[in-house]
Amino acid sequence: MALQPAAGARDRHPREVERNRRLVELLAGVFRLWGYQEVDPPTIERIDTLEAGGAIATSEMVRLASDDPLALRPELTASIARAASTRLAGRPRPLRLWASGNTFRSVIADGGDQRISEQVQCGVELLGEPSAAADTELLHLLLAAAATLGLQPHHQPRLLVGHHGILSALLASIPVEQAGAVRQALTSFDPLALDQLALLGGQRSQLQQLMRLRGEPTAVLYQLEQWLGPIEPLNELAQTLASVAPMAASLGVALQLDPTFQPHFALYDGLVIKLVCQAADAPRDIASGGRYDKLVGRFCSDAGQAAGVGFAFAIDAIRDLLGSAEGQAEPRWLVSCRTSAGLPKALQRLQQLHVAEEAAELGPKSCASQAEADTIARERGCRGAIWLPD
Repeated sequence: MALQPAAGARDRHPREVERNRRLVELLAGVFRLWGYQEVDPPTIERIDTLEAGGAIATSEMVRLASDDPLALRPELTASIARAASTRLAGRPRPLRLWASGNTFRSVIADGGDQRISEQVQCGVELLGEPSAAADTELLHLLLAAAATLGLQPHHQPRLLVGHHGILSALLASIPVEQAGAVRQALTSFDPLALDQLALLGGQRSQLQQLMRLRGEPTAVLYQLEQWLGPIEPLNELAQTLASVAPMAASLGVALQLDPTFQPHFALYDGLVIKLVCQAADAPRDIASGGRYDKLVGRFCSDAGQAAGVGFAFAIDAIRDLLGSAEGQAEPRWLVSCRTSAGLPKALQRLQQLHVAEEAAELGPKSCASQAEADTIARERGCRGAIWLPD
């Protein structure tokens, strides 16, 4: 019998589960205030849905042995976009939804073995609103939700912002046969790969500048306008960033505009975002998302409703970032009696505590004294013992 979980999977102990739940509840409280309603997409989906038109490779999915091509969801957005365009198609737009749950990805370890990555996500989807107003709402909501998590200055939170459409405009002059390789080199920050491509001298120089262009939004936007002129996506992005900048500054979140930034999954065709914090060992991504109009269009017959933006928080990453001091379980009492004859009295006391919304558990055995009950309470991580003599 195998005594270990599958490679890459892990058992979450009670404190981790409780902390994950509390983090989700904090985020959900904000989402509800903003008018978002909870949905529960299926864990198992058809592969053609999860592929999102080629945005997610099947090699990254945990496939199931079944008559139909099925897999476990690697993220939540595609399933919610499908449901919004079918079962929820009759609801007025914009449609504001939030969800939480486990996601599953297949990764190949350094040794060539398959590993399963199981993570808890919690996020929102705003569907049916194609304007930049939805992008602005998304960023404000992301910051409002992040503000509840208890991030500290030493976490150095930084919100990375990019735009798929602007990057495409920057690459419009690149020959079609080279555009894919150039985009890959830029988004992977691979100057060696860029140098190996057969490009004209002026193109190569500008692409090298573009690869290094990132930082304070105003300066980056100025340089982008010198290259592209006052195009509409650039103007909309400037207005969105100007709107969110005061809130970010008040929360201690640095804004960084990076024209070549793209998330891991190629779901997005507009705004793209990632919230990064500094952990003890390395930077850690705690949220990401963006605009995915084309994905919604795959499921939606009404072109006017083919729009979507969203983000998801990585709950396990946030829990690990904040450490053991954040989100611990509510302290509970240990209720114990001197002999087995006192059990009815102990159960009555337990019920009284529960009615008063005080967490309490029944002692595992009878205790001869208050001191013995106190010792057991400390061993079990309780706040203290309530010992009942017969």
